[in-house]
Amino acid sequence: MSFGKNISISIFGESHGNGIGTVIEGLPSGIKLDMDEIAQEMKRRAPGQNKLSTTRKEADSAQIQSGVFEGYTTGTPLAAVIANNDTHSKDYSILKTHMRPGHADYAGSVRYSGFNDYRGGGHFSGRLTAPLVFAGAIAKQVLKSYGVTVGAHISQIEHVRDANFDPVNVDATRLHKLLAKELPVIDDTKIDAIKEAILNAKNECDSVGGKIECAIVGLKAGIGNPFFDSLESTIAHLAFSVPAVKAISFGIGEQFAHLRGTVANDSYHLVDNNIKTKTNNNGGITGGISTGMPVIFETVIKPTPSISQQQQTVNIKDNIETTLKIEGRHDPCIVQRAVVVIEAIAAIAVLELWR
Repeated sequence: MSFGKNISISIFGESHGNGIGTVIEGLPSGIKLDMDEIAQEMKRRAPGQNKLSTTRKEADSAQIQSGVFEGYTTGTPLAAVIANNDTHSKDYSILKTHMRPGHADYAGSVRYSGFNDYRGGGHFSGRLTAPLVFAGAIAKQVLKSYGVTVGAHISQIEHVRDANFDPVNVDATRLHKLLAKELPVIDDTKIDAIKEAILNAKNECDSVGGKIECAIVGLKAGIGNPFFDSLESTIAHLAFSVPAVKAISFGIGEQFAHLRGTVANDSYHLVDNNIKTKTNNNGGITGGISTGMPVIFETVIKPTPSISQQQQTVNIKDNIETTLKIEGRHDPCIVQRAVVVIEAIAAIAVLELWR
């Protein structure tokens, strides 16, 4: 349950255990941490804040156990624990035998010979993204000292599509403005339609998915390595570690399949004696290495698997087909809460490759 060579991050805990947390190794010493900013990042992901998310309420207050002294990182392992306070484990008792479609229940049961904690998804739960957000918040503060800013927005919910970042000119100011919005979108006229899509699914005991577009700005050229430790593969590795992420694309992504090289290539030119590209179809990465242009990527988030409609499944104890209607508290859409998670993994990826 660990990632990284230069910055090593481990996460631990289960959705309905006593708590969850992270251990971060490799942080530079002497970084002053803004705890209010970290708390705000945690709040962006926290459940129970409005009708668009689960009614489970968790403060998601991270208690630092080590690695910080008098407000500064010490350079030794930084450990933090987040308590689980609002668990309704009785809602999940049937899931020991009845596998939830779309969840990791069956795969997890096979992998761990039936000893996995199935309550709320256990270690497979999106609850484990809280420690990722904490680690990402710290990574963001380290990157800020290097002039790098990470931000994201909801680019799609079901059939409602937001505008995209300007891939050439997106900057830190644009990313910071998203933080002040009720929902992080570029086109505010889409907010009501997004809410309607989510609430309609909720009223029908269903769920919806969507997409999140992320930008990394201020990143110098030369970050990343060819092939196995490329900037793209490192971001993708972390992105697919986020529950519900099922696809990722960089720059114009699948549109490359429809273009000729004369259109797809990003031509170089000089801007104030700095080398830039006129377009940014490659999303700020070529050869696995940053070009100095904004890094742009988009992730696809699947609909929340836990829905209150009756579904076909199998009782693995009796090995018979049966049906299941999932009880408990669940998000009709997790995209809006996952925005900060995608930002977090992007920041961690860049810090892992920083040189």
